[in-house]
Amino acid sequence: MTTNRAILEAIATKRVLSSTYNGTAFILAPHILYTRRDLVYLDAVPIAKNGAPPREEKIATFKVDGMADIAMADGTFSICPLFEPYLEKYRGTTLFSVDA
Repeated sequence: MTTNRAILEAIATKRVLSSTYNGTAFILAPHILYTRRDLVYLDAVPIAKNGAPPREEKIATFKVDGMADIAMADGTFSICPLFEPYLEKYRGTTLFSVDA
């Protein structure tokens, strides 16, 4: 499965992704794919970082070019209440998003 397809499918079906980012293994709940300065970014909720749960729930930004080994993982997610799809940074740049 291609990287972009895995991300799009995970967003559409609310399934978690596994990925490595800057040498760190993540399990992510992907919420929105968008562009900024001609680069593609993913905002997601980290579910696990190097196998451990995060200290707090937050929306984190990942540059897609910096992500490796992206794959669908077991599990689904609910939309995070911290997700604000109408933020200025998403206006006119959103490629795909969960239904909020």
